[in-house]
Amino acid sequence: MTRLLFWLALIFLVIAAVRSKLRKMSGPPQDGSSPAPQQPRAAEPQQAEKMLQCAHCGVHFPASENVPANGRDYCCAAHAPH
Repeated sequence: MTRLLFWLALIFLVIAAVRSKLRKMSGPPQDGSSPAPQQPRAAEPQQAEKMLQCAHCGVHFPASENVPANGRDYCCAAHAPH
């Protein structure tokens, strides 16, 4: 049992040392200059697309996928009258 605790403690210490070293390497520059503040990226608002309803099956679909026929809107060519 003591050996198991020893090995667990040793593994924990090695992992902690590696993580500490990695943090120091990726941290701010050590020459005293401060890094330029990064501006947060503003997410561009997405425009909601107009939804239409298929005259055949009643499914709602985006207007960009519209298949117009005889003045009505259809979700696909298979539902549009030929």
